[in-house]
Amino acid sequence: MPAPTFANDPAALGPALAEFLPGPLESEVRAIYARSPLYAQRFPLHPAPLQWACYREIPALSKTEIVARGPQAFFPDYAVIERGLAEKKFEYEHTSGTTSGPMTVIMEDGWWDAQTRRAYLAHPALAGLAGQAHRKCVLAPVGCSSNLCPYEDHPFPHRWFDGTVYLNLSSDPFAFPEAEWDRIVVELQAVRPEVLEGEPVYLSLLARSLRQRGVSVPSVRTIILTYGKASLQHGRRLAETFPGTTQVDLYGSTEAGYLFVGDAFADNSRVIDANAFVELVPWRPRPAESAAAGGGNVFQIFVTTRGREAMPLLRYHTGDIVQKLPTGFRLLGREGGLYFRPDGSLVSPADIDAALPESFGCWHWSLVQTGESRWDFHYVADAPHPHADLETALANLLGGGARVTAFRRKSIAPAASGKFALLKPLAK
Repeated sequence: MPAPTFANDPAALGPALAEFLPGPLESEVRAIYARSPLYAQRFPLHPAPLQWACYREIPALSKTEIVARGPQAFFPDYAVIERGLAEKKFEYEHTSGTTSGPMTVIMEDGWWDAQTRRAYLAHPALAGLAGQAHRKCVLAPVGCSSNLCPYEDHPFPHRWFDGTVYLNLSSDPFAFPEAEWDRIVVELQAVRPEVLEGEPVYLSLLARSLRQRGVSVPSVRTIILTYGKASLQHGRRLAETFPGTTQVDLYGSTEAGYLFVGDAFADNSRVIDANAFVELVPWRPRPAESAAAGGGNVFQIFVTTRGREAMPLLRYHTGDIVQKLPTGFRLLGREGGLYFRPDGSLVSPADIDAALPESFGCWHWSLVQTGESRWDFHYVADAPHPHADLETALANLLGGGARVTAFRRKSIAPAASGKFALLKPLAK
């Protein structure tokens, strides 16, 4: 049986061994089985060298299963978790998980910092900061977790952790009063960060607040777009407000760690090999006539974490879709946030960005399907753009007789998690 395709650099996997798993991958699989009883319960392994046929039979792990079984399923006994937390060997975070409930993630102390350091080392704009003292500000969704709870008014010193300041105290930037933006802008000026990290919509609205107040922050050299899918419109607003900065696309999740890094909007993201093995599973290939546009190169990703002690993940189905291009990978977004035309061809947020008129500018947009052929395009901008231009461009992109109605809004609400979706097709 042929080997699966991986997104990693082949050197990270090790030499190909015909029908057998290469050494580094097999060692990680067996280490995960040794650390966590969950996997042997789901699919027992034999002691002989692992073949690809056996590897493919290991069932993929989903977010729904993790939420349903709870973090205790990864440990021999719940007392191990309690003892680890009491002794500060473990820490925990909550992530949005699935629509059925939040996911609790247990991680060993220092694991996330190590993930971040390896992610920095994998990108030239960040490598010089890896392991070095530097100032960073973060503006992103927050939730009750081991570090910060949005329902309390944490003063500035209590939001400073090892050179990083967490700027916001709630998870809807459109609902921030002007006094809140005043505080955020003042803290940003006071910290003078070298790195600004955040969810793209939050950062775009921060750019708007800075411009409204006539404030610049020349200390910022690198902007990290993470926590959510960025639109080219977000990137352009940030480039106007923070001229000369490098924008980095950093993809990952609380439960899996950082997985891909690259230049924002450059389609050159690559796997952070030291953090994970990333398996590519073909997903609803485009029609043959679309091959020139990337047909057959769209994949689900199954993640196997590396070196993780608490809650290691094996063939974890993240629910995100990537496209393989000659320059690297493009992160297309969540499976539920992509649209298929009647002919089976794919529409992603990147396609929508490319279809918008060049003269169009906004702080944020969202394209929502309201019927089989009806769509609403919501956007937040300082001035209206001719709606006929927007509606025609997007209808032509969607095809199939789609009808689009544009609306200029003061705000666009996020999901309960504080995250935003650029494209919202009807559930199939």
